Parts: sequence; C-alpha cells; structure tokens
Amino acid sequence: MDIGTVAGLVTGIALILTAILLGGSLGSFVDVPSVLIVIGGALAATFIRFTLPDVLGSISVAMKAFFAKTQPPEDIIQELVTLSNVARKEGLLKLEKQPVNDPFLKKAIMYCVDGHEADFIQEVLEKEIDLTLQRHGLGQGIFAAIGDAAPAFGMIGTLVGLVNMLGNMSDPASIGPAMAVALLTTLYGAIMANLVALPISDKLKRRSMDEELNMKLVVEGVLGLQKGLNPRVLEELLKTFLPPKKRGTSEE
Repeated sequence: MDIGTVAGLVTGIALILTAILLGGSLGSFVDVPSVLIVIGGALAATFIRFTLPDVLGSISVAMKAFFAKTQPPEDIIQELVTLSNVARKEGLLKLEKQPVNDPFLKKAIMYCVDGHEADFIQEVLEKEIDLTLQRHGLGQGIFAAIGDAAPAFGMIGTLVGLVNMLGNMSDPASIGPAMAVALLTTLYGAIMANLVALPISDKLKRRSMDEELNMKLVVEGVLGLQKGLNPRVLEELLKTFLPPKKRGTSEE
C-alpha cells in the first residue's frame, strides 16, 4: 500500500472536517441535491467523453494509486547484472532456467534465448512499452476529466441555487440559508477535483513514469546482455538511467 497516497487523502479530509467543526456544525455542510449535481454531473460528463468500459475500468486503475508498488530500478539493474554474469559464464540458454518474477523481463529474456535478432527484440519490446503507456494514459485522462468537470458542475449547482434563491426574494429570512446551500456545490466540486480526482491522476502518471523507466532498463539491459557486454560495463550503462545520487559505486 502507498502510505503517501492514503496519508494525504486522510489528512486532507481530516483537516476539512476539523475546519468545519471549528466554525459550525457538520450538518450545515451536507446537502444531498448538491452532492448529486457535482458527483452525478462529473460522472455523466466523463461517460460522454470516454466509453463505458473505460470508465468502469478506471476503478481498478485507481487502485494502483493506493496499492501498486513499483519495483525499484536499482533492483532491476542488479537482476540484469546477475543475468549478465550467468549468460557470460554459461551462455544465453542458461537464462531460460533463471527465476525471473517480472513478466516483461521474462519475455525479453525468452526472446534472447530463442535467438531473435537485437533489432526484432528492441522493436517488439518498445512497441509493448508504447501500448502500456497508452493504457496508463487512458486511466490518467479519465481522472483528469473528472477533476475538470467537478468544479464546473459545482458552479452549475451554485447557479441553480442562486436562481432558486432569487425566486424567493419575497422571504428575506430564506436568503441566507439558500445562499449557503448554493455555495456548497462549489465546495463539493473543489474538494472532489483537488483532493481526489486530480491527485489520483497525477499519482497514476508518476506510477506510469516509474514503470516506463523499469521497462526501458529491461530493454537496454537485455540488448547489452545479448551483445555480451561485461557485467560491470552493463551495470554502469544502466545506472546512467538513475539520478546521480542513486548511482552509488559499482562493486563485484
């Protein structure tokens, strides 16, 4: 589980609730029609922009923001160096029996074992990276769309409330409560967009970047492994993908 995502969401909700309770009662900030306008309207707009299977599938995609854990690139590098040592000492065919957990790396290794040319391996693996990023981008786009629509429908709800309020100007006592209810939709829209939808979209984007880095490491590492690069040289080559502070020193 991603502690940062959960902690951020819980902290944000807690701070908002605390501010509400310190300034008044929680009941005054609850309005069912406003919730229906914001959540229903945002989801309706998202269904129009995307297909139904895409929107429903985004639920499982959102879980990656809370539960998915990307393998550290340093571990990928060390695994590739280990495989390189095996291939250098015992040949590429020995790699078929090596335990590899990552499906993408396993597939790349099998291409090497099967004797495919480097150009073919690179083309196939890069194509899979592109398709993976497209799928990730769809999930990010859905939550970004919800984040765009929620504040807009919050404003729509506010306008609806103001129209109803102006229609009852003959009763001055109702103006204050009606104005408060009208503004709640704007509040709901802002919370839904800035505490839920947009942060999840950005977190998924970060997950996608991490996974892309790991997949590029695999491509570069497997191609170097097939060429018979010295494991130390391969390690130094792969470490160029990392920030300088994470490269450390190479020891064998």
